[in-house]
Amino acid sequence: MSTVLQEIELPEALQRAREQAQETGLPYAGGVAPVQAWALVSEGSALLVDVRSGEERKFVGHVPQSLHVAWATGTSLNRNPRFVRELEAAIAKAAGRDAPVLLLCRSGKRSALAAEAAAKAGLENVFNVFEGFEGDLDGLGQRGHANGWRFHGLPWVQD
Repeated sequence: MSTVLQEIELPEALQRAREQAQETGLPYAGGVAPVQAWALVSEGSALLVDVRSGEERKFVGHVPQSLHVAWATGTSLNRNPRFVRELEAAIAKAAGRDAPVLLLCRSGKRSALAAEAAAKAGLENVFNVFEGFEGDLDGLGQRGHANGWRFHGLPWVQD
């Protein structure tokens, strides 16, 4: 671990998430549930980066003041080859390269892949928001009825 990272003291919730990730063999820093993510963002302890496409943010909604770096783009969701560079730039501009970051997507799956890519690139404080913005599919194949950011009644807006 670099000297700079040793100087960064993660909030207790993210320290626990990192420990759990190490215990379970996650290939990235770890993850937190939406309610915990909102608490961390609200108190200024972490940045929230939405990794969904621009279209998803516009038409489904997004968290106010969240940063946006698309993991995949367009209706076919083609992987953004510049994702890590764009993420690094957004984090550095907002709070510094080693700031704690929470990634949010629709269900927590793309953001997990994005967190893994960030970890491989040396960004050690990038975490996933489990459940995502809309949550998992329910028995009827619909989102938003079982879990996720909106299900928990957390702040969001729609264009």
